[in-house]
Amino acid sequence: MTSEFLIELNQVTKLYGTVIGVNDFTMQLKPGAYGLLGPNGAGKSTLLNLLIGQLVPTRGDVRVLGQNPRNNMQLMKKIGFCPGFEGLYSTTTGLDWVTLLLQLQGVRSGPARVRAIECLNLVGMGDSMHRPIATYSRGMRQRTKLAQAIAHKPQLLILDEPFSGLDPVGRAELTDVMKQWISEGNSLIIASHVLHEIEALTDSFLLICGGRLLASGTAAEVNELLFDTPTEIEIDCAQPNQLAGLLMQHELACSVVVEPRTHGNDRVRLKTQRAGTLCSQLPDLASQNGLKITRMKSADDSLQALFNSLLRIHRGES
Repeated sequence: MTSEFLIELNQVTKLYGTVIGVNDFTMQLKPGAYGLLGPNGAGKSTLLNLLIGQLVPTRGDVRVLGQNPRNNMQLMKKIGFCPGFEGLYSTTTGLDWVTLLLQLQGVRSGPARVRAIECLNLVGMGDSMHRPIATYSRGMRQRTKLAQAIAHKPQLLILDEPFSGLDPVGRAELTDVMKQWISEGNSLIIASHVLHEIEALTDSFLLICGGRLLASGTAAEVNELLFDTPTEIEIDCAQPNQLAGLLMQHELACSVVVEPRTHGNDRVRLKTQRAGTLCSQLPDLASQNGLKITRMKSADDSLQALFNSLLRIHRGES
């Protein structure tokens, strides 16, 4: 069975007794790279395990590359999975472990060993592949898990917190490996609770909390949705007190704080629920009142701002 969609979930719910892992999850993703974002306990690992067939939904339907992933060996040959748990054989060398998993995929021993060496070199394990896994650091085990995930040249790579335990150099090196993977036309889903890890790879993301999908799309698309939601903004102005008074008078800010600065203009830090209106009215307001504004920016330009705002909306906070 073929499908234009990489992944299809239709009203999927997964219950662990009375605990909800995934709650009424519906989405369709075309081939590409996606970040799955959410705090610890948000349901990321549950969702990934549904995609690889390790879990069966309590309700709803899961399709990956047009097929049901449960007990589907042919589909698993098209999917590479880097789990969040360890699951490595401690007395086995990294090379033997990756080779064995390739043989389980049906690759003959000779070609499997050659491919294992190639992938372990790619992830920076060339000097350590002959050592027992028990002697590896956590970061080295993460590299080895990634090597086995890509070794059989899957069509879709699914990664669960792949940067956990890596130092900054290791994160940068594996990020380059994944960028190369994406550039070759392969699909990727990476789960993380660290936003900048996702931003380094893709701007297409899914934000989940409490097992529910809060938002999907690019950062720009979600920013547009949030343009009139609570936002924190910084403005550097030569007349900060006058600006603060005008913002409150015109009901463009919920709260305003003036922060004196040693160098340059003082800073006005404000919270607003009308970011769009503020941005459209501020130029005229400054011109009419002789205000000199030298800088204006969101207090947080990263996806962290989107993440926090969407969580507040999900919890019903203003």
